[in-house]
Amino acid sequence: MGGLRKLETPFVAPGPCGAAVRDCLKHLTSQDERVLRAVGAHQGALASRDLKARCANGLEHSGDTWAARKRDLTKESSSRIAGAITKATHDQWALARRCQAAHIRQLDAGIRTLRHRLSLPLGEKGTKRTAGGYRSKGEWFRKSRRLAALEARHAAAVGDWQAGRVRVVRGGKRLLNTRHHLTEARLTEDQWRQRWEAERWFLAADGESGKRFGNETIRVTPDGEVSIKLPVPLAHLANTRHGRYTLTARIAFAHRGAEWADRIEANRAVAYRIHLNTERGRWYLTASWQRPAVQTIPLETARARGMIGVDTNADHFAAYRLDQHGNPVGDPHRFGYDLSGTAGHRDAQIRHALTRLINWAVRVGVAAIGIEDLDFTAEKTREKHGRRKRFRQLISGIPTAKLKARLVSMAAERGLAIVAVDPAYTSLWGAQHWQKPLTTPRRKMSRHDAAGIAIGRRALGHPVRDGVSPARTELRAWGRTAPPPHDRSDRAGHRTAQAAPGTQGREGTRPPTTDRPPGGSPPSGKRKREPSASNTVRDAPSTQQWVQDSLMCTG
Repeated sequence: MGGLRKLETPFVAPGPCGAAVRDCLKHLTSQDERVLRAVGAHQGALASRDLKARCANGLEHSGDTWAARKRDLTKESSSRIAGAITKATHDQWALARRCQAAHIRQLDAGIRTLRHRLSLPLGEKGTKRTAGGYRSKGEWFRKSRRLAALEARHAAAVGDWQAGRVRVVRGGKRLLNTRHHLTEARLTEDQWRQRWEAERWFLAADGESGKRFGNETIRVTPDGEVSIKLPVPLAHLANTRHGRYTLTARIAFAHRGAEWADRIEANRAVAYRIHLNTERGRWYLTASWQRPAVQTIPLETARARGMIGVDTNADHFAAYRLDQHGNPVGDPHRFGYDLSGTAGHRDAQIRHALTRLINWAVRVGVAAIGIEDLDFTAEKTREKHGRRKRFRQLISGIPTAKLKARLVSMAAERGLAIVAVDPAYTSLWGAQHWQKPLTTPRRKMSRHDAAGIAIGRRALGHPVRDGVSPARTELRAWGRTAPPPHDRSDRAGHRTAQAAPGTQGREGTRPPTTDRPPGGSPPSGKRKREPSASNTVRDAPSTQQWVQDSLMCTG
């Protein structure tokens, strides 16, 4: 055990603190679309100018510089629009700053790995924890050149960090680079230009409690009427009083519609965003609001009705149900998904798999789902895994952050808690101690199914392994842990996780209580034969004498 790292304590993941719903703006007139494009382009230009000013300020940003920027924006829009633009600018700058710090950490990890491997002799074997030396002089030379390149990038990134310089692209760096690869993207220049302009528009407004329907700039009434407060230069486009433009479209949120209606009728803050999907040619309106933080239940309460352990893989969730004592119940379940294709397709696949997993958890009656607290940030670098390109692509393709966020929010809606556990050794110990004992002609156990049991047991607070033999592990798999060793039975005590007689769902049945159980003593507790002599010599005649019990005599 000296070589194993210390495991983190399981914890109940905090619930979501916000909600968002979306609906399509249907039956817009040509005038409606002209107004939306004009407002989006005007406010998008203001947002770009404000972001440029914020990046120029760098670390010299203060409350005075923020107030000056807001005053300049107010002249060409309104106070509320200026506040929404500056808030979005600060969020974008802070996100770029965090990404810059993560990039520096990734470069540090790569440089350390390269320096370590370059310092080793050629052909030296590595271990499970550290990589070995390079296999040839040519590879050593190429990696030394890469080390120099990474050190140059690291120096430049650290210089930008210390100076407060960030590089932000309104509209997205990926879409900007697509301009140079239109053939591969199957786009014409006009199509790319339309998408680029739509991504740089700004049609959003923060909510404001106490105002009518929770938002003064983009207002949505309970019957679905949408109106926009136009900026000062576009006030001549208004079709209602007070410089507002009312769209002909009506919206009706099918998901969380009642919750949204309760908020706007109470004049509580609701933020809105309008955007255009150029591929489909449709306009959408997204409503979002903050919710009180969902109170997480205590860990012991989450464990009271058992647990479902879930092992996350590249193409499926491997789940196994366990009772509160850590005993596997029933057969393994697998919920598959396909992470190829577009981002929308991948997101839909994840949501569908999580929906089936949560529905099964509700049916079986557990209160929590145990899952690994995965973070592949430092595990997918080419310096760490070398030629294992497919493995790097595999772990890079698993959307761990999005998966955790979706699972927590979806489970909270069904009253389920999420228990996050340390992922160390779950696959190794699960396969070693649970895969073979639970495999039967009718039940096929994979390494991932066994890892689900290990995750569930760790979430329940039970050890995944006890250092026992597979035979004793098989006893535990059928509803009880192994008995204490014979040489210390006086101090080891009883079994530590004996399943109670009334526990539902345990596998197998208990042996019937008879007058003479096989290999045991009668109910009276008395032996029915005298102790036998030593049987060291197998061919020696037996000296056993059967004693008739007086209670058995009926004649």
